[in-house]
Amino acid sequence: MNTIHRHSGQSQGTPPPHGRLSHHKLRRTLGPALAAGLGVTLLSGCGSQQLITFGDMASGYNREVAFMSIFAIALSIIIFVGVSYALFFTVNKFREDKHTAEPAQFHGNNRLEIILVVVPVIIVMFLAILTVRSMAILNPVAETSTKIDVLGRQFWWNFSYPETKADAGGTVANGNELIMPTKQDVALTITSGDVIHGFWAPNVGGQRAAMPATLKTWNVDTDRAGVYQGNCSQLCGGSHANMRYKVVALDQERYNTFLAAAKAYKAPEPVADSPEARGYEIFIKGKPATGALACAACHRVQGTTAAGAAGPDLSFFGTRRTLGAGMWEAMTPEHWEAPDAKAELHAWIKHSPLVKPGSLMPTYDGSEYLAAGKKVKGGVLTDAEIDDVAAYLRSLKLPEEANYWNDTPVYGSSDAAQNAPAQTAKTSSPTPGGNQ
Repeated sequence: MNTIHRHSGQSQGTPPPHGRLSHHKLRRTLGPALAAGLGVTLLSGCGSQQLITFGDMASGYNREVAFMSIFAIALSIIIFVGVSYALFFTVNKFREDKHTAEPAQFHGNNRLEIILVVVPVIIVMFLAILTVRSMAILNPVAETSTKIDVLGRQFWWNFSYPETKADAGGTVANGNELIMPTKQDVALTITSGDVIHGFWAPNVGGQRAAMPATLKTWNVDTDRAGVYQGNCSQLCGGSHANMRYKVVALDQERYNTFLAAAKAYKAPEPVADSPEARGYEIFIKGKPATGALACAACHRVQGTTAAGAAGPDLSFFGTRRTLGAGMWEAMTPEHWEAPDAKAELHAWIKHSPLVKPGSLMPTYDGSEYLAAGKKVKGGVLTDAEIDDVAAYLRSLKLPEEANYWNDTPVYGSSDAAQNAPAQTAKTSSPTPGGNQ
């Protein structure tokens, strides 16, 4: 699909004054060189034109790793040159056509053997000290860190804010779009609800495994507001390649506005007899007469009786710009009201497993789908009823001042005219992807 970006310029930001930036000037100087050396980008999926990018020195985590890597790379080059020189010097000096006599016999060269043992030990100790130093800087999680819980499941992500309880009950959460503040440590506590996944958003930090029944906490950060691409980096099943998410980093004031609005959010009550009201009824109760299951059994919508945990949180779906865990992006000025975006949402609700192998959503066109490893016949909703459900989902919006997409620059765009908004919101040809 065509990715539509809102750009407000690439602000460089001011580095935070915490410990990991003690060598800030050195890393700022060497950072661009490292970024150029690692200037490789990977397309994050056929349905999105935003790229995974490496060498982003806006992250203190990345700067620290780059600082450590410089010494390791330099030592590797020195060792390579030294060994290569010794090899070619020896081969040339003792060529057979230059030495016809029998070679001298000896049982060992103690000095040489000591050098060959001591030098590698010194190198390893030096690298170990650098590694431990970086781990001591990066691993501790301060009490002042912003805490976000991350849950990976086949094939989507859920992000919740354990320190922010919603006024309507439960914890503030969002599906497939991670909202975080800039210029401070963000402590992510990562786990998995099924198989092993890999949380990987290189603009804000390194990779970390999401393990079932295991909680791992680590820090990520960035000095620069923007939208960054994240991917699952651990092969986890048929739709692993499209198990994506967005990281939206906001300046502190905008982040506080988002969090306050999310805390106070309560799903709007639809007007009687409107498409949203009919969609809400189906969302909550399903359609037992045709076997159509209730969406609320798997999804949560803040401020309603929908409290399912088997699927992503849909509380702010109308504000989100992604569908199917980043499989499609609706970033035209009309967003989900654009005809193409409406069509994609309709197709997704109607038969999710058709467009995304491995999706555990039930079908609503009577087709079979997999549930607990068994084929189950799905219920039936008419196209009009599906449109009603979609209308209800589109109505679930945060207040406009808390819309975290507004004027947030998107980094890693593959659009030729990156600074100009695109005009359409289309997908590429049908591609296996993620859940809502």
